[in-house]
Amino acid sequence: MKPTEHLCAADDPEHVRTPPVTYVSVLGGGAPGTDEFYRKKSLVTDIARELNDAEASPVVEIQYWYPEGSTPVEIADFYSVNPIPSLRYRVLSKVQAATTQTDVDTARTRAVSAADRTSDEIAVFSLPEQDVVQVMHHGPFAEEYATLERLGNHARGRRVRRSGPHHEIHLDAFTRTTPQDTLRTILRDPVA
Repeated sequence: MKPTEHLCAADDPEHVRTPPVTYVSVLGGGAPGTDEFYRKKSLVTDIARELNDAEASPVVEIQYWYPEGSTPVEIADFYSVNPIPSLRYRVLSKVQAATTQTDVDTARTRAVSAADRTSDEIAVFSLPEQDVVQVMHHGPFAEEYATLERLGNHARGRRVRRSGPHHEIHLDAFTRTTPQDTLRTILRDPVA
């Protein structure tokens, strides 16, 4: 399996091995694009900025899955089978591998984020080295369906299936009002 850099993906679907990654994270639920989604995205960004020496715009990543008991979905039909508001998600931003929960708690206090709520459980989260299929999506999020279909076809051709949460890596910072025509998003699914 060809290894790849964490923040790299080709324009054509590929089957690669990603490195282990450590994150600061917060869990959420519901449709992407809601006020709560953007609040949690802002919170993780603010804390990651503190942990990463005030990096101007940390890369935000999101894992998505459906609750237990939902209709099973594969890569190509991830967003088209179950109701989108039933999604569960984890907002993530990469931090140093040695980051501890104490580091995260200290950074949270220093960040003084307007997006912070006492009910938010901010945690260190790690992904192991893993086999994935991935592709770079260019443009609006609403056009991901066609890109996911290409990625799903590639996975079927390799005789692999999704084996964990769908993962999106947003290489460009965005808000609710950001034009989406030039956004770059890595669509990645762990496979077995």
